[in-house]
Amino acid sequence: MDFLFDGPFPVFRAAFLLLLLLVPLVMIHELGHFITARLFGIKVLEFAIGFPPRVKGLVWKRGETEYTVNWLPIGGFVRLLGEEDPSDPRSLAAAAAWKRLVVIYAGVAINIVAAIALFSFGFMLPRERSLSLAQVTSVAEGSPASEAHVTGDMRDGSEPVQSILVGDLILQVEGREIKNVDEMLLANRLNLGEDQHWLINRGGSILEADVYARWSPPAGQGPTGITVGPPSTCTDVDADGNPVNCQLLYPFTETQQYWPWDAVRHGWNQLLDTVVLTKNEIQVMFAGTSGASLSGEGQPVFSGPVGIAETTDNIVQQAGWRPLIELAALLSLSLAFFNVLPIPGLDGGRALFIFIEILRGGRRISPEREGLVHLAGMALLLAFAVVITGFDIDRLLS
Repeated sequence: MDFLFDGPFPVFRAAFLLLLLLVPLVMIHELGHFITARLFGIKVLEFAIGFPPRVKGLVWKRGETEYTVNWLPIGGFVRLLGEEDPSDPRSLAAAAAWKRLVVIYAGVAINIVAAIALFSFGFMLPRERSLSLAQVTSVAEGSPASEAHVTGDMRDGSEPVQSILVGDLILQVEGREIKNVDEMLLANRLNLGEDQHWLINRGGSILEADVYARWSPPAGQGPTGITVGPPSTCTDVDADGNPVNCQLLYPFTETQQYWPWDAVRHGWNQLLDTVVLTKNEIQVMFAGTSGASLSGEGQPVFSGPVGIAETTDNIVQQAGWRPLIELAALLSLSLAFFNVLPIPGLDGGRALFIFIEILRGGRRISPEREGLVHLAGMALLLAFAVVITGFDIDRLLS
């Protein structure tokens, strides 16, 4: 079987890794619907792993619910009685509006809890944190960094230059400790559109600076107009005058590992950071700018199953299995976010009809119309997935 995962067949390895992560996350999402429906006495017709056709011999009937395994292992589903039709008293549609909302949003809630649990578990495992520091390597003329307000005293008692300067070491951003370039980039983009308060080291003097982070900077400048890198010493330059043969001045790391009670706190904070960062990235993408985007492209980047599988495979190849924990947490959070959107066919779309019903004083939209809307929504989502998958395949082959 090794030939499926190496050599000319890496796609099988990537697909296997994606299913290994995605299927359990989808199943716990459906488990949220299943548990809450049962608690409210709503009849559950089927709890399925994968999508039809069914695997013969892997169908069980316990009580009033069928448990099935299907041939398309790309998730799963829970089939409830009367999802749009309230004619049966034990149908979903016949339940009180608040109960229906709880059942619908239970999957989203359990995915959020799973994301926190996975982030927290990642913090319980030992990880190496780079201590290479973050040093300013360039400052764009006319950028916020070049006009930063700097306070404090230099070691000789003189007033500091009112600008971020090449060579400054960034120690903190908005109270967040900075020990490497990645931490600087993250802290900077978590606080877009704000006057960020920095703590810097300039030639041994500890100074404070207020630097505005732009939503729409010129391409290549970044939100504040600086580039950063780890402090290095270089022995030569290339033909273009760029330094080469460089070595880190501080090639140190520290091992971070937290007890469970601390790991949960860090896991919760990472969830909040992820939500803020995602919100900022979406805002940057829809603004049509490039400099403030983490991707540097300023264009929306969508991935279908093929693209996600490729990302998963690359992570394992380059960094081993440990980062998959964080990737699984991000996928779980993505499932929660995607399903909460008010798109017909998704959980958020079904909730939207309930909110409309509440606003209309309890008058429902007919089951036939609601069913057609959800069917059309699912058809559009599947078409979108096919198009995105086509782009992913084209990118991989080109």
